[in-house]
Amino acid sequence: MALSFMEGNEAIALGAMAAGCQFFAGYPITPATTIFNNMLSLLPPTGGICLQGEDEIASIGFCLGASMAGMKVMTATSGPGVSLYSEQLSFAVGSEIPIVIVNVQRLGPSTGSATRGADGDIQFMHWGNSGGLPVIVLAPTDIRDCYTLTVHAFNLAEEYRCPVFIAANKEISMTRESVDPDALAIPERRTRRHAPAGKPFLPFGVSDGQLTPDFLPIGDERLVRQTSSTHGASGYITTDPDEIARSQARLEQKLVSATGNFTFFDEYAEPEADTLVIAYGVTARAAKVAAEACKREGKPVSLLVLKTLWPVPEALIRQKAERFRRIVVAEMNLGQYVREIERLLPGKNIQFYGQMDGNLIPPSRIREVISHE
Repeated sequence: MALSFMEGNEAIALGAMAAGCQFFAGYPITPATTIFNNMLSLLPPTGGICLQGEDEIASIGFCLGASMAGMKVMTATSGPGVSLYSEQLSFAVGSEIPIVIVNVQRLGPSTGSATRGADGDIQFMHWGNSGGLPVIVLAPTDIRDCYTLTVHAFNLAEEYRCPVFIAANKEISMTRESVDPDALAIPERRTRRHAPAGKPFLPFGVSDGQLTPDFLPIGDERLVRQTSSTHGASGYITTDPDEIARSQARLEQKLVSATGNFTFFDEYAEPEADTLVIAYGVTARAAKVAAEACKREGKPVSLLVLKTLWPVPEALIRQKAERFRRIVVAEMNLGQYVREIERLLPGKNIQFYGQMDGNLIPPSRIREVISHE
């Protein structure tokens, strides 16, 4: 593929195809609709399926059914659609159904402003399912990330049998940039581990040393059970407290204990700096420009760009922040991820700048925060 001039949503669609996506269902919503449009062009020629549901609830339901049949699936929406996903998202968490969900965030609350960007759903994506169990959330900063992180999202959904969010926003998804997909470092495709033949199958059973169960598609020759209710390894409903506790702990630990395996980030380190700026998404681009300006002025700062937001990459944040006297956090919201930074770095001088008025945070504003302690 030659050098292309594309928007983030197109890069996400192409990344999905590179990852082996076979099924997409969605409902049109600004600013995510062009993902649907692109998948409608890309999937059918390869034998894939692209559907428009009557609403977001039906769309994610179609995806979960296709995933249970063994297909790699994706849906895309914005904040109001994620609200409607909640019940089925919980089903995917509890029944370990792989799915990639693109949330092209826009200014909220409620229907908010469809043509203005924000990062207001950061906590929502983490806690938007009943039970409080973890999901994976990856945050792109540019077109290249939209492509590569989408491939990673499919791999992670397959490997850990869980929902994976791509936390884009309007500014990233609808901005056009030049990119050569062939020049990007794309990870090898992964697929969920299938249960070995000739052995009894427990749909939620795990072997020693494993935290994610083997998979068989609905309709296999062996009996496959799925349920949204509390269940044991057999898939039958259970009320046994010990069995429930083991299952809940496994669902949490299969992601939390493996976070180091999918901690994606960029670092711009300055050896003489005593201030570390932490940012993600499109705001990280403004932070990079601000950091470059500070360096030219002889007042260097370091920058840590987080691309894995949930589960929180705790080891990374603690390690990278250890030597700094001051931490500056910038977000396109009124303070969501900064709470995790404060939790992880007690005693540190942490300064926050948040903005949620439909405008991008400019580099000049971040520079002001850096220069005023």
